[in-house]
Amino acid sequence: MALKQTEIRELIAGHKLRDMLFDVLGLIVMLFALLVLGALFVQLVVDGWDRLGLDFFQSYPSRRASQAGILPAWVGSLSVMLVTAMAAVPVGVAAGVWLEEYAPKNWFTEVIEINVTNLAGVPSIIYGLLGLGLLVQQFSLGRSVAAAGLTLAMMILPVVVVATREAIRSVPQTIREAAYGLGATRWQVTRDHVLPYSLAGILTGVIIGLSRAIGETAPLITIGAVTFIAFLPAAPVMSEPPFLNFEWLTAPFTVMPIQMFNWVSRPQADFHVSAAAAGVVLVAMTLLMNGAAIYLRYRARKRIKW
Repeated sequence: MALKQTEIRELIAGHKLRDMLFDVLGLIVMLFALLVLGALFVQLVVDGWDRLGLDFFQSYPSRRASQAGILPAWVGSLSVMLVTAMAAVPVGVAAGVWLEEYAPKNWFTEVIEINVTNLAGVPSIIYGLLGLGLLVQQFSLGRSVAAAGLTLAMMILPVVVVATREAIRSVPQTIREAAYGLGATRWQVTRDHVLPYSLAGILTGVIIGLSRAIGETAPLITIGAVTFIAFLPAAPVMSEPPFLNFEWLTAPFTVMPIQMFNWVSRPQADFHVSAAAAGVVLVAMTLLMNGAAIYLRYRARKRIKW
């Protein structure tokens, strides 16, 4: 008996040692990845620091690197992301709720689930070809902000659906049973209990999808994003009735990644400096989006009382 206890202690000690080594190895890998990422970002900031100024944000692209700016690019990125979020988030969340809470478990829903999961890994260029054939040509949206936003919305829609389902699935079943026991309907359970408890996870999935979309280039080039544009789309809000203007949805556009690609492809070194500065701005925009999502997720979790 004493021998068996000794063997058990040695086995437990060996498992603890392997767990500790795995933790240390994981920490080293994570720190190394963060170090590489930080070094690349610092190098990007150093290369583009001279161009980062107010004029850089307020100027149009130019053949002269010293005068070139990113005004149409960052305005276009925000416009496209607005359309993307307005199209993908409601549809993706609604689809995830239906699949997880309402859809019957049969072969039809299984086919939908398999296809949604597979679509999350489809290359972005395929969505660009889909947007070109369906939105630009079939629906006659042209090479516009609306076509770009809807193309990116189709690309991130599977990500939002999968994230929504996983967040809803993490809600304890006892919460649903307690609500049903008090006489709540299925929609009341979903609206008042399931969605509030899963909101933090849903926001995480949404921001992952939007962060992927803001840096995409291939699908936007496919549907016809311009590399040089010297004007801004019409403002969506006016000071006179009807106050809302939708002409900006049909305007040509460019975005930050395409503007960076245009500058990097030029032989002049000064344009490479501008591309580095634009890269810093793009990273900052992504970090702001993630920061907003983290704040909203924190607020959502804070309101939950178990």
